[in-house]
Parts: sequence; structure tokens; C-alpha cells
Amino acid sequence: MAEMEKTRYTDSELEEFRELILKKLANAKADYDILRSNITHASSNDTEDTSPTYKVLEEGAATLSKEENERLAAHQMKFIRNLELALIRIENKTYGICKTTGKLIPKERLMRVPHATETIEAKEARK
Repeated sequence: MAEMEKTRYTDSELEEFRELILKKLANAKADYDILRSNITHASSNDTEDTSPTYKVLEEGAATLSKEENERLAAHQMKFIRNLELALIRIENKTYGICKTTGKLIPKERLMRVPHATETIEAKEARK
């Protein structure tokens, strides 16, 4: 008799993924806070700026740096939202199921990209 193909992860596996995602979420939020802090303090010369101010840095470079930080912060916020959505899928017991094929996403992929919603095959088929 052939073994039935697994259609979802077990509750203990889901708990393992949940713990991984919660750790990544905490790190992502800390990184986001640092980026936001850099954006808001980028143009100030308050007591946090203990190094001498060098006029060599042009206004354009400072603006570019702020824009880059804003872009990184937006990307980080998207990552945080995707991790939060993954937690919801765990609660719904739909985590790890490819949204395109309905097949189970390999555990190895989810350990590397815990917010993945598609198998590699489904993702590459869209390109």
C-alpha cells in the first residue's frame, strides 16, 4: 500500500515553525527600529553625534543615505508583515501549503524562508 502524501504539517511541526518565526520577527522589528532611528536622527547634530562634523559630506549624500534607509525600512516592514501573516497561517493550520499548487512546501525551504507561500517550482513557473 502506497504511503499517502502529507497534506499539512503536524501541530508539533507548526509549533517549531512558530518559534522560528517569532525569533525572526523579534530580530526584524529590532532592525526596523534601528533603521527608523537612523532616519529620524540623520540630520541632527545632538549629543548622540560625538564625532566632529566634517563638511566634506555633501547634502546630496546625506539625502541619499536617508532615502536608502527609508527604502530599507519599507522593505523591513514588508518582511515583518509577511512573518505576521505566516503566524496567522500557522494558527489556521494552512502554513506551508503552496498557494498556487496546494502541495506542501518542503520543510527545508520553510526553515530558510519561513514566510514562503509557494514552492520553488510554483514561484519559478510564474517567471
